[in-house]
Order: sequence, then C-alpha cells, then structure tokens
Amino acid sequence: MSVRLVSLLKRGGIAIVPTDTLYGIVARAFDRKAVRRLYAIRRKTPKKPFIVLISSTKELATFGIRPNAASLRFLSRVWPGKVSVILHCPSKKFAYLHLGTRTLAFRLPKSRRLIELLKKTGPLVAPSANPEGEKPAQTMSQAKKYFARAVDAYQGAGKKMTGTASTVISLLGSVPKVLRQGAIRV
Repeated sequence: MSVRLVSLLKRGGIAIVPTDTLYGIVARAFDRKAVRRLYAIRRKTPKKPFIVLISSTKELATFGIRPNAASLRFLSRVWPGKVSVILHCPSKKFAYLHLGTRTLAFRLPKSRRLIELLKKTGPLVAPSANPEGEKPAQTMSQAKKYFARAVDAYQGAGKKMTGTASTVISLLGSVPKVLRQGAIRV
C-alpha cells in the first residue's frame, strides 16, 4: 500500500481498499472523528459496530481485550483468515466503536499487503464498501458511484472483488457460535 494512503489514514482520512474478502471502506479505529464520519457516510444502523481489522492477536490488548486460553486456541485455528470474531470489549473508552454493545468484531486478515498497511496505520474499521442495504461494491467504479467525494481515496482500481463477506463467529458464550456463514465454512 502506498505511503500516501498511510499518511491519509493517519490524518483521519477514509479510503476504499481491497481486503481479503471484499472492497472495504476503512478508517483508523483509534480516530473517533474518522469513525463517526464513516458511520455517517455508510449510514450504519446504530448498535451495529463495524468489524475491526488487526495485524496480530497482540493488538487485541490495545482494546483492553485479553482472550482466555480456549479463545486463543480457537483464534489460532481461524486466523489469519476470512473469519471475524466477536469478543467482549467492556471499556467505555471504546464506546464510539462498540456503540454501547460492549462487544467488537475483529478480523486478522491473511493478505500480506493488508497486514503491512495495518502495521503502519494501526487497526482499521473496515465495513464492506457499500451504503447499508446495498450490495458490496465489486469494482472501484461501483464504489465511486456509492460514495463519490465522500471518500478521500480509492486504492486498488482495476481489480474486481467478487468475494464473500467474512464468516462471523461470536466468542461471547462458552461455545463459539456462528452468526453469519460467510467466506469460510465453520
């Protein structure tokens, strides 16, 4: 990923980038203003937090999350990959991310390019590149029709993304529970 993209995201910008599943519309997770702007752009349902992309399981600690041994074993089986995992995030500090649900979904992607971006920017909120209720953009031209100038940068033009959204698994109970069957069958 380009130095320009990293700089833009660090300054609070919003970009559309290819992820390991679909095109995502991304902003730095630790930038409250950028996250609020992304909710407004995407018209996200209140009480439905975005998925957060991380570069390693160690980054969960920056959200005050310390998975138990069983959860870590499970994560090591599904990450890196196309599986988003919902974990308890009780910190009020992150209420702007978890929207009062006190939970967040995280994904450790497999894409080396995306991991390199995450190492430079820190965790990114990364919903699919579409307004809520619309189909995810498969091309940059479709993403531009959805968002036009509301987004600061479009990265990865020319690549058609026809993937499937990530599988979502809840680790809130004693047993992992599949909430959305997606790219990976679990």
